[in-house]
Amino acid sequence: MPDVEIKPQVYKDPRPKEAFDSYHALVRDHEPEAKVYEVVRVATVVWALLAYRARGFGTENVPNGPVILAPNHASFMDHFFTGAFIRRRVQFMGKSQLFKGVGAWVFSHGGVFPVRRGHQDEETFITAFRILARGGAVVMYCEGGRSRTGKLADEARPGIGRLALESGVPVVPVAILGSYQVRNWKRLRFPKVTIQFGSPFRFEPVQHSSREQQQEAATYILERIRELHTELARVGRRGARRAARAKRRRPAPAAP
Repeated sequence: MPDVEIKPQVYKDPRPKEAFDSYHALVRDHEPEAKVYEVVRVATVVWALLAYRARGFGTENVPNGPVILAPNHASFMDHFFTGAFIRRRVQFMGKSQLFKGVGAWVFSHGGVFPVRRGHQDEETFITAFRILARGGAVVMYCEGGRSRTGKLADEARPGIGRLALESGVPVVPVAILGSYQVRNWKRLRFPKVTIQFGSPFRFEPVQHSSREQQQEAATYILERIRELHTELARVGRRGARRAARAKRRRPAPAAP
């Protein structure tokens, strides 16, 4: 049986910039509201653990302080999978079409900020830089839209390169395996989802990066994600679990 089809993505939001100013202002000036964030977190984590038997490995690679979490993108659940296994309140940019009605209140008070699809949205970057400046964790995708097959995109979008270069904060590549089939819950088929956090790296800060520099950095980030994803697909969940256990058992290096 083929996978459930994803609805066509709407790539342009006709609403003006001013329609989203209040959401950006809220996220810039306030951390995610604990009650909203934790209620959504508990609900999504329980769903991820029970329905998709989600498991995460390598969470020790996520540092404290400002950080960019860079997962591959195949499901609307990917940001929840990314944040489920780390003790941090992650924030991410959501497509502007989500910011309507009650959903807009939940998203913005939970720390999500909009990106206007089909536009060069400078407000999104201002908000992301503000979150990082106060020590927050931002989830951003290299690939833009979701993959319908689970295959990573051939090319990266330069936005994450700009954020990484101009902030100078660590980037943690994240591989999510199996999430492209999450939509099959409509047919009562629930895939196993495995999340692997890679080793962090960072770029030398560039105050005003060029488009070429942004693209080069984004391409490097995507390649790190691809390497991690390929290895996770090769060893599977059991292999990832064995590697995590072996790492925990490894003795710490002796102090000099």
